[in-house]
Amino acid sequence: MYEILKTEGNAKRARFTTVHGVVETPVFMNVGTVAAIKGAVATKDLYEIGTQIELSNTYHLHVRPGDKLIKELGGLHKFMNWEKPILTDSGGFQVFSLAGLRKIREEGVTFHSHVDGRIIFMGPEESMQIQSNLASTVAMAFDECPSSVAERDYVKQSVERTTRWLIRCQNEMKRLNSLEDTINKNQLLFGINQGAILEDIRIDHAKRISEMELDGYAVGGLAVGETHEEMYNILDVTVPHLPKDKPTYLMGVGTPANILEGVDRGVDFFDCVYPSRNGRHGHLYTKLGKINLFNQKYEKDMRPIEEGCECPACKMYSRAYIRHLLKAKEMLGMRLCVLHNLYFYNKLMSDIRDALDNGNFKSFKNSMLDSMSSGEDL
Repeated sequence: MYEILKTEGNAKRARFTTVHGVVETPVFMNVGTVAAIKGAVATKDLYEIGTQIELSNTYHLHVRPGDKLIKELGGLHKFMNWEKPILTDSGGFQVFSLAGLRKIREEGVTFHSHVDGRIIFMGPEESMQIQSNLASTVAMAFDECPSSVAERDYVKQSVERTTRWLIRCQNEMKRLNSLEDTINKNQLLFGINQGAILEDIRIDHAKRISEMELDGYAVGGLAVGETHEEMYNILDVTVPHLPKDKPTYLMGVGTPANILEGVDRGVDFFDCVYPSRNGRHGHLYTKLGKINLFNQKYEKDMRPIEEGCECPACKMYSRAYIRHLLKAKEMLGMRLCVLHNLYFYNKLMSDIRDALDNGNFKSFKNSMLDSMSSGEDL
């Protein structure tokens, strides 16, 4: 169930109730691709840093350790000891990123595993079956993610095929949820809007999938090479044509600024590898912008990463110490940086929700954007 609590312009403050618990939105999903967040982050850590919902990947878990094994062991929640909601990406983006290793047909896609090279076939039904075995809270429809610079004719044909695949996903999910041995019989399905940066195709597709009574709607195929301005424009023209009474998810986005702009345009759900990936390389987010702990000026800096931050790293350690760990290639340094960045993102979303509750999101957004781009010497 999705309930809008408050709005400010196009921005929505909502509550999404699932079989695995309630998600307060707008929300950032912490990305644990293979049922773990890179950087030695445990599920216990996720609870402590305010994570509401975790994202794992269908393709990667199908390849290793195998979705059938995970089902045999009780599903993804039990496997990774995480009781809150999980969204599983359909695997479509990963499959289509293997451009030289795959062949697309109406039935689905044949591709080579990036792990051992074996041939794998995945179509709408297979993606739904894998996600049903994983027993995630929300399953994503299997789609094609065309390049933002693809020819118009190709994008049009791709989007039409994605729509046909969505119908097959919906039918297969209904079947799977009715089976006796299905772990999560309340699994939800989100459809994905595609169309590169072509406004009319995006709008037509949004209207078409909105008629299908899905549990939520995602905007996919952005943050893949187009400019921020192009992405914001596609959101401006597309989101108004998606159901306002259902969650809206902007896939694979993004920076704190992207998130603030996305919320302003009506987006509820976000995910991105930036906080964990950047953290593993010593790049840390703060309200005053990003810092790179490898810079020599932090060698003797005994301040926390960010003054006032309540994350496990900032409460206990200095920039100088964490920098030393990174330089020495000690895993603890990477772990502390990832924890800080994830906490920063989760706290940003909490602050956004508070601002929407209080009716001052616009001023909060502008203040944060100004602060993060201030260029202050940290």
